[in-house]
Amino acid sequence: MTRIDVWLWAVRIYKTRSMATQAVKGGHVRYNDNPTKPAQQLKVGDVVMVRQPGWDRRFEVVQLLDKRVGHKLAIEAYRDLSPERPAWLDVPFARRDRGTGRPTKKQRREIDKLRGMEPQ
Repeated sequence: MTRIDVWLWAVRIYKTRSMATQAVKGGHVRYNDNPTKPAQQLKVGDVVMVRQPGWDRRFEVVQLLDKRVGHKLAIEAYRDLSPERPAWLDVPFARRDRGTGRPTKKQRREIDKLRGMEPQ
């Protein structure tokens, strides 16, 4: 038996164990479609849902891990049941050069036009 926060950290879903614990406490992780706590014990075959910005990822536990392992071993510890990553998450984010200040009204309209957000 392994704690859910430890397992999420060990299989590299979260970078640190404290980030995994905070995500579970914050309600971003569900265990078999139910809210959970960081000390929830996992078993092989359980389904863990992790909410990330823009999409929900689902993992089936294949192997229990207590210690962080390399990427090749980590991806063998779960089966990814997630839907495809939405294409809009891969679109590059437009950035302005540093020191150029806020865009003018004309520039904002041009930006909105490029984004396809015509005024009503």
